[in-house]
Amino acid sequence: MSTYSIGVIGGGLMGHGIAYLLAAAGHETRIYEPSAEVRGSLLARLGSIVQLLGDDRSVLDRISAHHRLAPAVRDVKFVFEAAPEKLPLKQQIFADLENAVAPDTILASNSSAIPTTEIARKLKVRERVVGTHFWNPPHLVPLVEVIQNEWTSAATVERTIALLRDAGKKPVHVRKDIPGFIGNRLQHALKREAIALIAAGACDAETLDTVVKEGFGARMAVLGPLEQSDLVGLDLTLDISNVLVEHLDRTPHAHPFLVEKVKEGKLGMRTGEGFRCWTPEQAQEVRDRLGNFLAEQARKQRGR
Repeated sequence: MSTYSIGVIGGGLMGHGIAYLLAAAGHETRIYEPSAEVRGSLLARLGSIVQLLGDDRSVLDRISAHHRLAPAVRDVKFVFEAAPEKLPLKQQIFADLENAVAPDTILASNSSAIPTTEIARKLKVRERVVGTHFWNPPHLVPLVEVIQNEWTSAATVERTIALLRDAGKKPVHVRKDIPGFIGNRLQHALKREAIALIAAGACDAETLDTVVKEGFGARMAVLGPLEQSDLVGLDLTLDISNVLVEHLDRTPHAHPFLVEKVKEGKLGMRTGEGFRCWTPEQAQEVRDRLGNFLAEQARKQRGR
């Protein structure tokens, strides 16, 4: 595997994880992070990943932090942008990158929903821009959606997928640059129906979560929805669809039940209440349970 110098824009929740997984694959990784506070916490957060995965701390020697953009992206082969989910900010970052990197440097955006078509619209060289939607936490979740927009060259897609595959990720090629891509469209379709069921009084939030985790969710890591349809038969899938689909939620905007929760300041675990009520201890137990599960899966994947 060839190794490169790679830039990462943003050292926050996603950026530091992306930088870590690339450094763990042998690449020199430079993080551009304008916030002194965020830069100051980088070493501790990266060290926590080392401890979680049982890696050698020497991986951190391949990661550097920069408060200016130019040194972070000088002579790099790839740049992964992991800035906040605001289109004007991302457009400005990509405009700055276009003037700071070599003509063949691939510019990738880790947006969760914003199409790179919009991010790249004002650029002069647009065929090297691609979407790379990592999942949180990026150093633990295998999937990366590699999204091709209307200008992205085939070579850009191929090089990006090769880099991510060599780094131990599971990249998939998304051929249409649509809002939310594949994963978030599926995830939020499920959330829309879940919120509607709670709002309608069909069950409480804890029951709904139990149905997902202990029901169809228990098999989803090894059986995708279309595999499951083929397994049981498309005739049965059609029969169920004919009964069910007309009753599914069709709210054309954010559900009023969700909007009201936000207005009331019930934002979830960090405020003590969202769809469910949480003590600090309960919230931490969920975080630990998720982190430990994903770390164990990552260690298994890496043969440890």
